[in-house]
Amino acid sequence: MTRRLLLGYLSLAVLTLLSLGIPLGYVYGRAERAQIISSAEDEAESVSAFASLSIMAGREQRELPHRARHCAERIRGRVVIVGDDGRLLATSHRLSTTESRNLVSRPEIAAALRGRDAIDVRTSTIGGVRYLSVAAPVVHGDELQGAVRLTVPTDAVEARVHRAWLLLAMGGLAILTAVAAVGLVFARWAGRPILELERFAHRLADGRFTTPAPVTSGPPEVRSLAATFNQTAARLEHLLASQRAFAAEASHQLKTPLAALRLRLDNLEAEMTGHARDGLGAAITETDRLARMVEGLLAMARLEESAVTPEPVDLDQVCAERLLTWSPLFDRHRAHLALLGDRVGQALAVPGAIEQILDNLLSNALRATPLGSTVTMVLRCSAADRRHLPARPPWIELHVIDEGPGMTADQRRRAFDRFWRAPDAPKGGTGLGLSLVQRLAHASGGEATLARAPGGGLDAAIRLRPAPRATQGHPSQGRPSRIGLPRRARGDRSATESAPSPPSVRSPA
Repeated sequence: MTRRLLLGYLSLAVLTLLSLGIPLGYVYGRAERAQIISSAEDEAESVSAFASLSIMAGREQRELPHRARHCAERIRGRVVIVGDDGRLLATSHRLSTTESRNLVSRPEIAAALRGRDAIDVRTSTIGGVRYLSVAAPVVHGDELQGAVRLTVPTDAVEARVHRAWLLLAMGGLAILTAVAAVGLVFARWAGRPILELERFAHRLADGRFTTPAPVTSGPPEVRSLAATFNQTAARLEHLLASQRAFAAEASHQLKTPLAALRLRLDNLEAEMTGHARDGLGAAITETDRLARMVEGLLAMARLEESAVTPEPVDLDQVCAERLLTWSPLFDRHRAHLALLGDRVGQALAVPGAIEQILDNLLSNALRATPLGSTVTMVLRCSAADRRHLPARPPWIELHVIDEGPGMTADQRRRAFDRFWRAPDAPKGGTGLGLSLVQRLAHASGGEATLARAPGGGLDAAIRLRPAPRATQGHPSQGRPSRIGLPRRARGDRSATESAPSPPSVRSPA
């Protein structure tokens, strides 16, 4: 902002100086030109009057050469006097025969021999005078007796005009320097509180608002803005603290009764028979569903009330860990889980977000996939799109593809809404899993999409930004160069038998 304000001040000052300095320089040059032309005309009239008297008295041969030399010395120029027939009467400098013969052909002398004053002036670009010649007729009464031509040197006038332009330029530069100094002070005075306000806004966005922004300096409008910002930040801090306290209290108050209710229902299972046992099983199922729903709601509340900065996450390693964690559960349901794709390296994501996203997507895929089918996790990098200006940056895509019944286009559009479940969805879901997936993807700077899989199932995709190269490790450190099917898919059961049990999935859909 300081640079913009300073640039505005300097632009206004430059425009003002150009609007005043350029016309002033041209006016000064025009005044100098008018002055030297007037002086040359006066000299020409004086020599013309003297020449007329000398010609009338018949003393032109004796007096005019002396007068021409004297006038030329005074004006430091040249003087030529010709008769009415064009013959040379007197000159202040030596002329060649050709020059003497061609005097009559010069425009200013020809005009003077016709009885008119003539001026030949040539100006420079900045308004000075480069050449000046003045001619005046020699007359006595109505009788034309000859002509006088004066050539005046213009070096002094040109030097004065150049000096005037130089002074104007130096004065303008001095004014611009003063304006820059004063403008810089004013711009910093006006911009410093805005920069402070911007820093406090960034701290508030990062959840690190501790002290209010200063409101004692800067223009009145900026002070008023800072005061309003502090009020808004204090109210937001209060709301976040209240929501944080509610999440903590709700987590404690809701989980404990639900756990106690589940324990009581489990204790009653041995005493129930017949239809009562079926009702007890339904109650236990609904209790588990309520517990998952409460956990999903609290996870969303914690995600929305915190401002977490995305960090580099190794997608290859996370997907490999999720593969080993979920493979035993898929085996028990007589389904297969595979991981395909090339190495993608690190992506920017909220810490822990990729694990929660995969847990929710794999849980949904496991419930929807038929027996003996395969759920595939696919990692790929999309190249930068250079057909658009500016070029679109590359993405890292994580796909979870199942072979279930899939969803219609309308269902895919509504699938990310809270508590929405497809009409034919398996029992036990809460309708919060995909909503949490979408919010985790957005918090990581990416996006979540649903599409129809080539085999008729559902393709759930997460697109994330790749981490800067400076933060990524060497590609050959501790991991294979290509991801493929696990050993379980090739008939080796050791990976399945040694794999840990899957974690409790957070609010699956």
